[in-house]
Amino acid sequence: MAGSALAAVVVGGGIGGLTAALSLRQAGVRVEVFEQASALTDIGAGIQLSPNCARVLHHLGLGPALERIAVRPDALESRHWADGRLLGSYSVNGTPLRYGAPHYLVYRPDLLDVLMGAMPAGVVQLGRRATGLHQDGASATVEFADGGSATADFVIGADGIHSVIRSALFGDSLPSFSGTVAYRGRVRAAKVSGLRIPNTSTKWWGPVPEHHLVHYHMAGYMLVNVVGVVPEQWRTESWAAKGKVSDLVAAFSDFHSPVPELASALDEVYKFGIYDRAPLDEWTSGRVSLLGDASHPMVPFMAQGAAMAIEDAAILARCLTGAADVRDALLCYSRTRRERASRMQSGSRSDTSGTWGSRDWVYGYDAYAVPLSGPSSGAV
Repeated sequence: MAGSALAAVVVGGGIGGLTAALSLRQAGVRVEVFEQASALTDIGAGIQLSPNCARVLHHLGLGPALERIAVRPDALESRHWADGRLLGSYSVNGTPLRYGAPHYLVYRPDLLDVLMGAMPAGVVQLGRRATGLHQDGASATVEFADGGSATADFVIGADGIHSVIRSALFGDSLPSFSGTVAYRGRVRAAKVSGLRIPNTSTKWWGPVPEHHLVHYHMAGYMLVNVVGVVPEQWRTESWAAKGKVSDLVAAFSDFHSPVPELASALDEVYKFGIYDRAPLDEWTSGRVSLLGDASHPMVPFMAQGAAMAIEDAAILARCLTGAADVRDALLCYSRTRRERASRMQSGSRSDTSGTWGSRDWVYGYDAYAVPLSGPSSGAV
């Protein structure tokens, strides 16, 4: 079965799903993307695109568009909550580039616009909520709440932490509450210009590791992203739930400047309980596989959730290129990715030190150079 003859359905139009669609199209696969939301809305999130995933986006030809919307930080910094002293600094955008690709800070809606802008009209269908899945030896079919369906040679479930496709394949993945809550917000850089926020991604470590705050510029230096993590028993796992700015201010009132001032400057915040899930033993079943948060959701402390989904997309496309058998190719994909993704899940969970250690194993990963695993005749 030649790669150019393949057709795919991708369920989920987030960062992972759209990157998978672009990667598969580059490999000659016909793709349809189905997203349950009626619009790709602004939920106010900033994203760090480290070199390991920026390399993939550049490979897809998105480098010039990223340069227009993104910020390249001078370094990733750690600081002490009480006195502001520098605990560690990690340079990521020197000359030459340390890892051969930039480290970007982006506003999530801007990144979605870049991905959608690279997609031909009609590939992405909004307002299509998946409700079921079935497959046979020749194809896989996704069923939707509107009564329609879509059939293809294979299906990729990129439908997030509450994945319908994962549930259909392997049952529900039981979440474990971390005991922490994240408050996310953004503020116009002009509003806080007097605070002299540096061009870094800065993490302020609190009195306990589970109490910390990160801030950085994004959207071409027009916005400052703020994420505060607090030990709190609030168990709503939703990116769209609103929180109270006053709660964030109270949680960080004792931190060194400019943390309290930044928190006070926010007009609104979103709030979500941080949950963890054990790694899956397998992502693939027959002609269906999982990608991104559907397969390896992780706590955000290493800022690698989006990066792992983007890496997944590149490996998926490599395994499907020239594949003789779709099922073998999907096993090749999951077997190539599972060890790294599981290690990243574990590393994110335990990344509670106040200093930057070596990140070579994270940022130096090249999805186009690593050996492929499993029974596939795809490119290696």
